[in-house]
Amino acid sequence: MNDETSDLNDIDLLPEYDFSVGVRGKHARAYGKEAMVTVYKADGTSEERAYTLPEGVIILDPDVRPFFPDAKSVNRALRGLVELIPVAQSAGSQQIDEIINQS
Repeated sequence: MNDETSDLNDIDLLPEYDFSVGVRGKHARAYGKEAMVTVYKADGTSEERAYTLPEGVIILDPDVRPFFPDAKSVNRALRGLVELIPVAQSAGSQQIDEIINQS
């Protein structure tokens, strides 16, 4: 058992907090499907609305957002990474070549 695991075992939890049957990442897929937005109105009230994200939309983590102000910068960075992937000559490499040539 490593130090991190032993630290977790030292935490006192109430019996009703039983995570032994928990599933890691159970809601991860749904997280990216819908965004909750709070709309603040001029009269001082607010309203929460759920928006379904269109296909292909991703949410950047706050720590990387300053580096990627728009879709063009994200795509440029990803295409640069794709060029670094070693690929055997196959249908997959043809797809990667097409992606790279889109820039």
